[in-house]
Amino acid sequence: MAVALTSCMDTVILPDDVTVGEDFWKNKSDVAKMVNSAYEGMTSADVLERLLVWGDFRADELVVSNIESNTTVNNLAEIASINPQVTNPYVSWAAFYSVINRCNIVLEKAGDVLTEDPNYTEGDYLTDRSQMLALRSLCYFYLVRNYRDVPYVDEPFMESSKNRDFVQMAPAEVLQKCIESLEEAASNAIIASSYGSTDWRRVGWLTRDGIHALLADVYLWRASVLHSADDYQKAINYCDLVIDSKKAQHRTDDATIEKSEYPLADGPKAYGAIFVDQNAEESLFELQVRSNLPLCKMLFKYQNANSQMGFMKASRIFASTASKISDATTQGLVFATSDIRMNTSIFSHAADDETFDVRKAISDQRSNGATAESKTAIGRTYGGFQQNYIFYRLSDVMLMKAEALVQQADTTDHSAAGVAASDAKLQEAFRLVQEVQKRSLVVANGTQSADSLQWSGLAAIRRSEKSGLELLVLEERLRELCFEGKRWYDLMRFNYRHVANGVRYDALMADLGLESLPANYADMLSLATRRDPNQQAGLQAKMRNEAYLYLPIPNSDLLLTPTLKQNPVYASSSNKQTNK
Repeated sequence: MAVALTSCMDTVILPDDVTVGEDFWKNKSDVAKMVNSAYEGMTSADVLERLLVWGDFRADELVVSNIESNTTVNNLAEIASINPQVTNPYVSWAAFYSVINRCNIVLEKAGDVLTEDPNYTEGDYLTDRSQMLALRSLCYFYLVRNYRDVPYVDEPFMESSKNRDFVQMAPAEVLQKCIESLEEAASNAIIASSYGSTDWRRVGWLTRDGIHALLADVYLWRASVLHSADDYQKAINYCDLVIDSKKAQHRTDDATIEKSEYPLADGPKAYGAIFVDQNAEESLFELQVRSNLPLCKMLFKYQNANSQMGFMKASRIFASTASKISDATTQGLVFATSDIRMNTSIFSHAADDETFDVRKAISDQRSNGATAESKTAIGRTYGGFQQNYIFYRLSDVMLMKAEALVQQADTTDHSAAGVAASDAKLQEAFRLVQEVQKRSLVVANGTQSADSLQWSGLAAIRRSEKSGLELLVLEERLRELCFEGKRWYDLMRFNYRHVANGVRYDALMADLGLESLPANYADMLSLATRRDPNQQAGLQAKMRNEAYLYLPIPNSDLLLTPTLKQNPVYASSSNKQTNK
């Protein structure tokens, strides 16, 4: 079995013979091929499926469609029931480590080409190095948020005989290594404006704007886990760098951009600019995907052209709307009826339906969101998806900054100066939410509406308090970024900020022991499990502490690498020889 597993892993992790041959790594084009190979690894079905399953399906946004039982349905049902088997394919991390290995190969070999090819300049090398450092860090950030305790490998595997006695690092150490790599990358990366406004590389490669967005995200995550004021400030600083850069790059002749402080596409034109044209001005980093079959299968047609739906549908949390945004925030709903994002995010459905087909990134038809659209109105076919995957865009960064600002507000200082400082932080956070929100609110005649949620009226719905504004930001991120792979990680940060007894992020869960891990925040669990009210109480009971928020280490890797330690929730399900 070990031999078979090694052979299987080699086909995923190891480079091909050409990459390691004597005739490779001789010129600039060789480096470019391998850099492109790393990005292409991110567009593999295994990565794209997990971005959706890990980021959206594990939260409250999606449910398994009502289709006949098959392997995929059963595997998704295990994830949804918080009971994934250690052999479940969606707990495999191999595709991410494959990309990491490709990055490591470039980082190891590209410097040699400087002496081989005079056309490969120091600037070319630094640009390639920055992208590989950043892409590797992005992969590790996903791994930490889904497994917590992961091996950190920063040297390439060029042959199957190389020792693979990996050991996991505590997540604090992995994130620190990511930050160091990203900060080096940001210092060398070219800025997006170095490419023309129509050049896909402006957002298709990890330029400085995309790297700064990733740094903001990493710092925001670590701040939430460790309750670190310094990390919240660093997240804000990197958000500001992104926002200022986008403002400086703004093309005043772009008719899709509304006249406001931030260069966001006008609400009625936003869907077309972001998801139909793609590589929009407000985008920061998006994968250039030639054939996004995983998106098609998961959310459009699961099997063939005759399929009526994807493996997943939008959950019942999208079933009702409020008369206005302020009502939605108090009633636990997602959209107000005046919010055009509702109709651009989901397709219309029968009145008695409880679930919806996802429209966002599925429909290639422009929509101003004024009216609902039937799924049958679009012309896409099974497999006909040249749809990019967006990792970061400007509104996401604006809401990250709002989230950090809320946490900076010190509501325990009751002095006049303290109250004023806290109020200023909360008001700035609210204004960012307001800027993101208002482009999508329209009145009955279809014209752009004034924001329906004003600071002066927040006291009545208790959203002017710190805890209330924290929820407001969380709600707005759901409205703006639903089905974009963000929701589970938003809920995880929300949970960590409210963990009562703190988190040992400097130690492995297996070493700490299951019962010593902190209990999860009840309000977070209520949100994460609300997609299925009939199972909500049982699911919350299953997720009693931190370890239950993470996936098991794949059993195949435990068999291959006995030095790995299993998530203690799943230790009894793994091969006994690996539980050391």
